[in-house]
Amino acid sequence: MIVSLIGSRFLITFFRSRGIGQPILGKEDRGPEHHMSKAGTPTMGGLAMVVAAFLGWLIAHLRDGLPFSDQAIIAWVGILVMATVGLLDDYIKVKKAHNRGIFWKRKSYLTLVLSFAIAAWLVSSTGVSRTISITRATMPNLHVPWYVWVLWAGTMIWATSNAVNVTDGLDGLAAGSALLGFLAFTIIGYIALRYNSGLNPIYEEVVNPLDLAVLAAAFAGACGGFLWFNAAPARIFMGDVGALALGTALALLALTLNTQLLLILICGINVMEAGSVAVQMAVFKASGRKKRLFRMSPIHHHFELAGWPETTVIIRFWLIAGICVASALALFIADFSKQVGG
Repeated sequence: MIVSLIGSRFLITFFRSRGIGQPILGKEDRGPEHHMSKAGTPTMGGLAMVVAAFLGWLIAHLRDGLPFSDQAIIAWVGILVMATVGLLDDYIKVKKAHNRGIFWKRKSYLTLVLSFAIAAWLVSSTGVSRTISITRATMPNLHVPWYVWVLWAGTMIWATSNAVNVTDGLDGLAAGSALLGFLAFTIIGYIALRYNSGLNPIYEEVVNPLDLAVLAAAFAGACGGFLWFNAAPARIFMGDVGALALGTALALLALTLNTQLLLILICGINVMEAGSVAVQMAVFKASGRKKRLFRMSPIHHHFELAGWPETTVIIRFWLIAGICVASALALFIADFSKQVGG
């Protein structure tokens, strides 16, 4: 958190002194023109989060009893690769002074291919469970071949990274909701650690849950430090480099902690945001490009145009995210209690 706080402040000064700021889509691009006043705000603040989370995770290994796990290492490679794609797109946007880089239409395909590659590496090189699960590997005990798991896991990584990217449209919304998700995975990883072996190994298929819990905690701290300057009115934006990194990290934690389907609840606000874009596009195309369900998508812009102040939208969406995360943890702990009691 401290590294993220200091790093974010440094990036604000660094980018401002060089005139590097976020371009905003205007009316001609059907963008949120009510956000035009934010144009020029320093961006690529996700760099501070990624570096801070990596250092936090790395330094934690200086103590005895915390070995490096292959799953966490592969997760970090995946996070850094996706963050690099986001960084390149951010740089191109700033360079061209337009909010659509050269990856605008190609980025989705590129991140999809990378997501499948990360999933394939994970399943071929580690003992990750190939069971599609909710709260543990034996529930609902749907074991699939490796190639089906790669398709499933790759789609999860791609969808979550892009959903966080879509959510990142209001000051602090994506970072605040992601922080709650990472805290949930920290708790899940800790419980899996305590019941990973012994007489009643409920989570024996989770490989080194302590390392995964530390990874989640490091990202939670990084989000907290970044929020100090990203809270409305934001002094820096995370950019695609931060959004793609956070989404990839959340998806990989769900995959490695055997809580894949639970991710739908943990990232409930992101599902709502990305879903609103999909529904908006479906209605628009079905109506012959004449009608739209929302005033603007993602749905946070709809409520802004309906008259809600930006801070009201952010806080209410944080509350929704909190309810989703609390519900996910309730399901996890309820199943955990049942297994212990049984």
